[in-house]
Amino acid sequence: MITVRKSEARGHVDHGWLDTRHTFSFADYHDEAHMGFRALRVVNEDRVKPGEGFGTHGHRDMEILTYVLGGTLAHRDSTGGGGRLRPGEVQRMSAGTGVMHSEFNGSDREEVHFLQIWILPDRQGVKPSYEQREVPEAERRGRLRLIAAPDGAEGATTLHADARVYATLLAVGERAALPLAAGRHAWVQVARGEATVNGERLRAGDGAALSGEAEVALAGAGEGTAELLVFDLS
Repeated sequence: MITVRKSEARGHVDHGWLDTRHTFSFADYHDEAHMGFRALRVVNEDRVKPGEGFGTHGHRDMEILTYVLGGTLAHRDSTGGGGRLRPGEVQRMSAGTGVMHSEFNGSDREEVHFLQIWILPDRQGVKPSYEQREVPEAERRGRLRLIAAPDGAEGATTLHADARVYATLLAVGERAALPLAAGRHAWVQVARGEATVNGERLRAGDGAALSGEAEVALAGAGEGTAELLVFDLS
């Protein structure tokens, strides 16, 4: 079974400095029908104007992934982690027992566009930590590249959660597939472009939940290159 969450159905708030869209309930946007999917709790698509950002604030017991689509995001946190995140890189922050961090547009000229993802951890009270990894375009083009996993396999960031996250870039007609073990579920988020997911045509901002499927079958569609994230969830 596949259930599509259309882009225009997401929560949307324009703060002026921040234009944000929420796939699931977040902050002042609340929808009982969309509180998350399995361990996936947040998928926010954010656009932050030059020189603006999120001041220092705290999190606990959450695995937080950041995936930049355009521009530069500057990060600093109380674990000592920090730096600049650009397209082709992924950041993982385990909030665990508690972490303080800030995120700002790293440019005074161009907007930063990124996805921020929260995944519920498989246990509480882990030591806070931070990772940043490069994921070259060549490793995502035409295939599913693992970017986050419990064991940090294949150069992925290490998640404290029963989830594996993949990124892919698919030109028109290119295909990629992810087998799903019995009892596993998947979420697909289209970051840009158009693609089919198990026969359903999705556009940028759309997401889809898959349960009871043997695989996630992806194909690039429309014009240009589609960029997608795929979550393999218990």
